[in-house]
Amino acid sequence: MEKLFLQEVWWPAVGHFEHLHPEFEVHDFKDGTRYLDFAYLRPPFKVCFEIDGYGPHSRDASRWQFADRLVRQNHLVIDDWKVIRFAYDDIKEKPRRCQQMIQQLMGRWFGDENVPVALTLKEKEIVRLLVHKQRRVTPAEVSQHLGVSVRYARELLQSLLKRQVLVPASGTLRVRAYLLNPNGKPVFL
Repeated sequence: MEKLFLQEVWWPAVGHFEHLHPEFEVHDFKDGTRYLDFAYLRPPFKVCFEIDGYGPHSRDASRWQFADRLVRQNHLVIDDWKVIRFAYDDIKEKPRRCQQMIQQLMGRWFGDENVPVALTLKEKEIVRLLVHKQRRVTPAEVSQHLGVSVRYARELLQSLLKRQVLVPASGTLRVRAYLLNPNGKPVFL
């Protein structure tokens, strides 16, 4: 569930993983430990993102588990956390709606701090390819994917590199492969 959230919602909406912490540990009021699916820690806010599957979080919960979940969320709110919940089915079937929600909260809470990078259609397709593959890509792969020359693919990749959307994955003088920059500029796809 969490991997799908990152691939289908977070990366397309935000374009980087800076300030995002998976399986974040918090201490509850009884000195116990609880884990948030994701914590977005960026002053002045602490944002908890939870992904709820219908089975384990709702259908199969006992009355005690149901009440405990509510108490857990209430304590997060009391401790100044903003809590955003997504249904797994929405992440899977309606990722664009989830992306829009994240973009709205980022805009509202963090304003113009991080002006997104404007991308052309071909550049957006390169970013989508990298998100989908979850590994480095070469100019030849981009060329084949976009149906353009290797030379033009390299120009597109270099442009994304200069704008910090990508980082070199191999080579120093001459970059032969590229990765998404985990701390890169936000992009809107």
